Amino acid sequence: MSFTSSSRQLPNTDETPERETPEPDAPSPGIEQPGPAPQDASAGAPDHTRDAATDAEPGQDAPSSGPEQPAPTAEGQPAVGTAHDTTDPEPERGATDAEPEPVVRAPEGEVPAGSGAGSSSDEDDGGDDGEEPVSVSSPPSAGHADEGTDGSTDEGGDEGGETGPAAPAAGGVGEAAPPSGRVRGWRGRYPVAATVLAWTVTGLAAVLVLFALLMPGKADQFHPAQFLRVPVEAVFGAALVLVLPRRPRIAVSAVAGLALGVLTVLNLLDVGFNEYLGRGFNVVLDWALFSDAQAYLQDTFGGGGALGIAILAVVLVIAVLALVTLSVVRLGSLVARNSEVATRATLVAAIVWVTCAALGVQVTGVPIASEHVALAVQDRAHRVRDTIRDEAEFQKIAKKDTFANTPPDQLLTDLRGKDMMITFIESYGRSAIEDPVMAPGVDATLTAENKKLTGAGFAAKSGWLTSATYGGSSWLGHSTFLSGLWINNQQRYRTVTAGDHLTLPGAFRKTGDWDTVGVMPGVQKAWPEQKFYGIDKLYDSRDLGYRGPKFSWSTMPDQYALTAFERLVHGKKHDKPLMSTIILTSSHQPWAPIPRTVPQDQVGDGSVYDAIEKAGKRPGDIITDARKSKEEYGKSIQYSVTSLIDYLVKYGDKNTVLIFLGDHQPIARVSGDHASRDVPVSIVAKDPKVLDRIADWGWTDGLRPEHNAPVWKMSAFRDRFLTAYGSTPHS
Repeated sequence: MSFTSSSRQLPNTDETPERETPEPDAPSPGIEQPGPAPQDASAGAPDHTRDAATDAEPGQDAPSSGPEQPAPTAEGQPAVGTAHDTTDPEPERGATDAEPEPVVRAPEGEVPAGSGAGSSSDEDDGGDDGEEPVSVSSPPSAGHADEGTDGSTDEGGDEGGETGPAAPAAGGVGEAAPPSGRVRGWRGRYPVAATVLAWTVTGLAAVLVLFALLMPGKADQFHPAQFLRVPVEAVFGAALVLVLPRRPRIAVSAVAGLALGVLTVLNLLDVGFNEYLGRGFNVVLDWALFSDAQAYLQDTFGGGGALGIAILAVVLVIAVLALVTLSVVRLGSLVARNSEVATRATLVAAIVWVTCAALGVQVTGVPIASEHVALAVQDRAHRVRDTIRDEAEFQKIAKKDTFANTPPDQLLTDLRGKDMMITFIESYGRSAIEDPVMAPGVDATLTAENKKLTGAGFAAKSGWLTSATYGGSSWLGHSTFLSGLWINNQQRYRTVTAGDHLTLPGAFRKTGDWDTVGVMPGVQKAWPEQKFYGIDKLYDSRDLGYRGPKFSWSTMPDQYALTAFERLVHGKKHDKPLMSTIILTSSHQPWAPIPRTVPQDQVGDGSVYDAIEKAGKRPGDIITDARKSKEEYGKSIQYSVTSLIDYLVKYGDKNTVLIFLGDHQPIARVSGDHASRDVPVSIVAKDPKVLDRIADWGWTDGLRPEHNAPVWKMSAFRDRFLTAYGSTPHS
């Protein structure tokens, strides 16, 4: 309960000034309204005598002396140790006839019960966290508002004890005694709304913390049973809060909340990475991928859209960290404030957890006893450790090469004189051939294109390769296939591209019998990896002369890229056969808009694609719809395969050998949850001797590999290919 006083007091002095009663018509200077003169309290106990003038009936003389009478409080009780001016412009009838009551003074150095004066507000002793003891306030200085308690707790957000009614305002002008609403704030004016809001915020805090403790790292695991579990971390946290003093409790709660917020952000990243790349977020290696993600968003949604998404992502991270931290602190204060109930609840939760863990109790296959956070932290720690260890081991592996010391005249002896093409089709995965939504269209295209090949005198054999990546990071698939090393993360990629490990283009170049070229429309800036791959001449997006529109991320249609390759490289006279590495990008997500083939003589500089791009679908039309994404993805694969086979039939000859494959599966939203990492690979040639060399591989005839065709790791292809075509190992 808060009390205020409105009398003015003088500090103690060595002398007791003579008491004066000012005349009613002659107020003292500086005093706005008649009132009692201050009295020195230095001689013994303080004098709280009321000015008799305030009790006299109008027209009567004020008595010179009389019993002291304290100022009434809001509850009608005398205030202790404080002088009050209770002057009332219209006193109640008979008020002056009553016999004044003497003031009850506490012994010196002793605080009256309930006054709160000099009392301690230490919350740790009584465990009654959050309730401040109320003290009698001294009169405010002129011009300053009284700073009474408002009922808030030490955390500022908890519902604490309430203050009692404040002393009524004095009648004198300029007095500073605040009304009850001023003391208690809006909580006093709207108690029901304050209570509802407080419980609502507390409930939301509990839901948020529970969600953070039980949140899975994969989108397909979000179902109700996942969140109907008892997290052991919450049980330990509540037990710890109950035994800690106030300040350590707040500090521990804040640190734990921040750590849980960070884990929640990492779990969100896990959901995104599993959705797009088929794996969790690597806290050591994957930060570099955000720049690529930003470039992808900019190509897909434009500069403004990419900036908006980036800002939204930053705001989301900050909000998660702040809200989870504040929620944990709030719940910790609630537990400490209600220690008796919280202790019983914690004990019950612990018994339930131990029982369910011992008996293996589950709901729809999900264990009731959860230790999700502990396991997630342990898993991340193992991933960090494994990543660091893997880097050291991979450096040793990358230095070993079966064909590193093979003499040039003993490399690829059975392919001399052949024009080689190694072509990657973006996101061309097993799902395109076997998924019920995409397969009908893609399989029909493969069948039709295979007929074109056989009609032109070509033959093909096809199998499966397991890619080192999934859903994205195409360069990891390219480097794995071309180097013969398993490159499944960015650190391995940096390590291998900084060395001199032999690649397939490098092997052709080492013989001295081929010119090596690269056609890479997806490369839009300097590409230092060109040297590692052994590519003599690179044609990137700036070198192909394209003047048409971009198709989302893809800088140009595949048909144009192949036409430019024919115009700039393959169609020109050259002294040596070509070893060409070509990357086709029209099947890159988000698969809208998709180009379509045009008559070869109309390709020109690409301007013909303006109308096609404008008529196509927008990324926003399909990106959030899984079925539409599947349908458009399948169409993009059909377009890329058709463009490639049309080129081969038109410009290939008896010395042309084509190897084409997918670099990875499409994202999980398209390929499906738990899809394999397999991609189709085909070798196409007119010379039957070329395919005879791989007859023992067991591959399927034609462009469509059978479901049970052999499956190799993508890193195994290089050595098998070099061996099949006459290369002699010399490590």
